[in-house]
Amino acid sequence: MVTTEVKPRKSGFATFLLVVCAILFVAAAMVRLLGIDGTRYMIATTSLTPYITVAGLFIGLLALFRKRWVVGLTMTIVAVVLVANVAPRAFSDARPNGVGQQVRLMTSNLLTGIADADAIVREVKARRVDILTMQELTPEMVRDLQRAGLDQVLPNRVFLDEPGGSGSGIASRYPLKLRNLTPPGTLQQAGALVDLPGKDIEVVSVHPLPPVVTDGPEAWQRELAGLPAPDSTGALRVLAGDFNATLDHVGLTRLLNKGYVDAADQVGKGLIHTWPSKVGIWPPPVTIDHVLVDTKILVDTLDVFDVPGSDHRAIVTQFVVPRL
Repeated sequence: MVTTEVKPRKSGFATFLLVVCAILFVAAAMVRLLGIDGTRYMIATTSLTPYITVAGLFIGLLALFRKRWVVGLTMTIVAVVLVANVAPRAFSDARPNGVGQQVRLMTSNLLTGIADADAIVREVKARRVDILTMQELTPEMVRDLQRAGLDQVLPNRVFLDEPGGSGSGIASRYPLKLRNLTPPGTLQQAGALVDLPGKDIEVVSVHPLPPVVTDGPEAWQRELAGLPAPDSTGALRVLAGDFNATLDHVGLTRLLNKGYVDAADQVGKGLIHTWPSKVGIWPPPVTIDHVLVDTKILVDTLDVFDVPGSDHRAIVTQFVVPRL
């Protein structure tokens, strides 16, 4: 008696789905890896790179398990390359012991002045904040912050408050001097020289126009490119605020390549989301608020926390400004 082994037929529909997933995944990965900002839809897709990485790795391994070798190997290899780019954000970098002035900086998007001013001032006091950068600072919010007692702890200020979401400001424990560090843009981006004991720093409250507006991402690209590079001969610089960009966007990558480091990435918290503050099914939480510091500045700690009334989470980081 002769028996023949009948191999199970591969499902054509399953293969088709895996091929479609592979095409979409590789296309999204190439946009990220080649540094293409492109249209607002491509930019929105790039902001989801950590999620796309996990999904691609899972589907690639599933394809290998189901013996779809070409699809599985392609997706897995590309996913591993993405993992190499994304995963280091969850691990702190080695840093030398710094000697200099310790500074605590907080940045918060106030959602057109709707955020709870009393809660912000409580956090400033509890966390012993030295410098506060704010985006979407309105005249009404300025009055609310004054009533809450911000002037008592951070008496110095450079405020460019405006109705709606275009205002910006910096409040500080140390003396401030207005600096025009960015070209004119759609939204205000306050800049100031902070007179620290020892080496001074320049701070910008960052807020480029979002790239997903109907007019397209051109203003966002231009305003990110207009942020100042580190000044090798003058004051050290810190860029803090709502960049409307993740570490996967080429505009932010170019800034880092000029001589900044992302404070959250430095201490292994680069994957903690900052928007939206309330996590739901949609939109997926992403990290678009950042503190970028000159590479000479050493980052000690960073914390991300909710602010009542705001759709962004705030960031507080402690760093050391070296005595140069």
